[in-house]
Amino acid sequence: MLQTIISRLLASTKGILAADESSKTIQKRFDKIGLQSTPETNLAYRKMLFTTPGVEEFLSGVILYDETIRQEIDGVPVPQYLEKRGILPGIKVDQGIVDEITTGLDGLSERLTEYRNLGAKFAKWRAVIVANQEDAFIEKNAENLAKYASLCQEQDIVPIVEPEVLMDGDHDLQKCQEVTAKTLKTVFAKLVGQGVVLEGVILKPNMVISGKDAPNKASPKEIAEATVKTFLEVVPTQVPGIVFLSGGQTPDEATENLAAINKIGGPWQLSFSYGRALQDEALKAWAGKEENVEAAQKAFFDRCKKVSLARQGKL
Repeated sequence: MLQTIISRLLASTKGILAADESSKTIQKRFDKIGLQSTPETNLAYRKMLFTTPGVEEFLSGVILYDETIRQEIDGVPVPQYLEKRGILPGIKVDQGIVDEITTGLDGLSERLTEYRNLGAKFAKWRAVIVANQEDAFIEKNAENLAKYASLCQEQDIVPIVEPEVLMDGDHDLQKCQEVTAKTLKTVFAKLVGQGVVLEGVILKPNMVISGKDAPNKASPKEIAEATVKTFLEVVPTQVPGIVFLSGGQTPDEATENLAAINKIGGPWQLSFSYGRALQDEALKAWAGKEENVEAAQKAFFDRCKKVSLARQGKL
C-alpha cells in the first residue's frame, strides 16, 4: 500500500503542491492582494488552483490543511475531487511550533484515522531548524518527526518528513551544509530507532543554500553540488525520494535550483513539494476576483510545467 502511493507521488514528471497553509499563513498571503481570509475565500483560492485544466500532468499530490480536507468543490469532497483527477490528497498534521519545537503528537493517532477516512493518502510534519540552533532542539524535533512517521506507517499513510533548515539569516553555503548534514543525520538516526521503514518515507528537506541575507549568494550550480554532496553523505539510499521545499526562494530560483540538482542526480527520485514557488504568480494574477480565474490558472499551469521540466533536469 505505502509503496503504491509512494511510486505515484514520485512519478518522474510530477511533484507535490503544498496547499496546506494554516489560517494565519494564508492571511499573510492574502494581505498581499488585500483579501480577508475566511473559509469561503480560502476555498475559492484553492478551487482556482485545483481546477486548473491539465495541471494533473505535473502534480502527483496536494497537501491539504484541516479546513480544506473537509470542504467541497462543486458538491464533491476535496480529496475525492483531487483523486478523480489522478492527484493524491495528503494532509498537514503538525500543529505549529512552540518554543522551537513542532507540536501535534497529542491525539495524532486518532486524527490520522479520521484523515484516512476522509481520503488522505499521505501526511506531512514540518520541523523548523535555524542555522545556529542548539543541538537539543534539533534532537527533540527529530524525535517528534520519527514518532509522527511511525504513527503514519501504522495507519498505512505515507509520512512526508520535513526538517527545514530556514534560509533566514546571513549564513553562507558552507554553514547551511553543516547544519543540514547534522539535522538529517539526527533525523535518520531517530527514524531508524523508532522502527520506521525507510522505504516507506518521503523526505522533504531544504536545499543547501545561502542565507537570505548572505553577502555572497551561491549560484544554482553551487547549490546543486553542495546539496547532492551533502545528501549522498547522510540520506540512506533506501529512501525512495526527496521532494524539496522552496522555503523562501522566488519561483524562478526554486525552479532553476531544482533543474541544476536534477542535472547531477542521485540514487533517489529528486522532486518538489512547493508552496509559494508554485502559487505566488497565480495568487497575484487572481487577486481575489472571479474574472481573473482564467489568467491565474494560466500562471499556475505555466509555473507547474516549468517546475516539472526542472524536476526532469530538462529546463
